[in-house]
Amino acid sequence: MSYEPFFLFRSGHFNSIYTSLFRAVPQLSYNRERIYTHDEDFLDLDFVKNGHARVVILCHGLEGSSESKYMIGTGALLSKNQFDVCAMNYRFCSGEINLKPQMYHSGWTPDLHTVVEYCAKDYDEIYLAGFSLGGNLVLKYLGEHLFKRSAKIKAACAISVPLNLSSSSEQMEQFQNRLYTWRFLKTLNEKIKQKSNQFPALIDTKYISRIKSVRDFDNYYTGPLNGFEDAEDYYEKCSSDQFLSSIKVPTLVINSKDDPFLGKKCFPAIDEVKNILVHLNYTTYGGHVGFYQNGQHMWFENEILDFFVRSNK
Repeated sequence: MSYEPFFLFRSGHFNSIYTSLFRAVPQLSYNRERIYTHDEDFLDLDFVKNGHARVVILCHGLEGSSESKYMIGTGALLSKNQFDVCAMNYRFCSGEINLKPQMYHSGWTPDLHTVVEYCAKDYDEIYLAGFSLGGNLVLKYLGEHLFKRSAKIKAACAISVPLNLSSSSEQMEQFQNRLYTWRFLKTLNEKIKQKSNQFPALIDTKYISRIKSVRDFDNYYTGPLNGFEDAEDYYEKCSSDQFLSSIKVPTLVINSKDDPFLGKKCFPAIDEVKNILVHLNYTTYGGHVGFYQNGQHMWFENEILDFFVRSNK
């Protein structure tokens, strides 16, 4: 099914901003569970449990959380359709500072693996859905060879994915995207200040004044704090486009060609992917995790539900 919005929503910027700020979201009540990671940090997971045998793990985007509108909207729709929901909050995204110097990044799959293993104890089937950064995280996790992945994982969806992180970062540096960059850097820089108070010998805030882009932030902080040489080394090793050919479960990728966040390399052709299990849907319109349509649920949320139901038949 294609996405055909009415006139105003044929602008990627308008679709992205309106859906993020003004869409109405349904009611969704979470129950929080705290789990611990391999390195003795913690993750807060927000569940919607209705006694179903299958669960969807939702992975949010940069500086999002379980309270992001796309997380609530997707979770509410899946919950109404015989899925339990686990909305993952990355480190320092649940309202409480995490314990270790590292926070999270686009390729930090050990935490996702911890969540999958935690859910595997209670569910027969596991589905993964990621948005933006979370989409890259899901795809990398499914295609890399760091972990023995649970056979309970049945399908995955990734929405508005920066499949090539360097290309996406370059796109974000465009003048017309300065508002998005400002919003991201405002919260990221504040978190670095708090982490510096927590680890003053390790994290120096002197670089904050030099940061004008997400790439700058990744150069000074994301890269060094996570063992990468710089931003480009981080992007090269964590971009999910290189892992698509190795994915072993049905996977849907939805990217919009008018997404302000995505560069040209975020739209690989199917013959480049070389994997019949990976379904690429590149829409003309949609913006970044936008895809607005009238009603409580956005177009991409219905696509996620439909793909998971079809994949299980």
